[in-house]
Amino acid sequence: MTPYGKVAQAAISATSLLAEHYDAEGGKRLNSREIAERRKLSQAIVGKVLTTLSQIGLVTGSPGPGGGYTLARPPRTITLSEVIAPFERIEESLMCPFGKGWCGTGPQCPLHQQLTQLRGQITDFLSQTTLARFQS
Repeated sequence: MTPYGKVAQAAISATSLLAEHYDAEGGKRLNSREIAERRKLSQAIVGKVLTTLSQIGLVTGSPGPGGGYTLARPPRTITLSEVIAPFERIEESLMCPFGKGWCGTGPQCPLHQQLTQLRGQITDFLSQTTLARFQS
């Protein structure tokens, strides 16, 4: 789905399910087991993702029977970029696939323009797409 790792993709998967069930009045909370089962993910990864997202304020959790997680803000205010940020180090500059001596120190490599354009498209997509996309 994205050029990012398994944990970042699990974060998108888990938060998209929370967006599907979001209700500004409190709505239904989902626990890590339910999310893992519905999205066919490892419960350990889902637990890690939800803990991290809770620490940065994107989700809220409540323990005990009837507890679980919900989005901390309306889905329309949470971007995919925010969701993956804690799990991926996003480099400001691209490393040239041809190695040292090309881009930045000499002529641009044959892929430079296309890679720069592709990265811009991915960045724009992640920063402009909100979790509202997953609501029915």
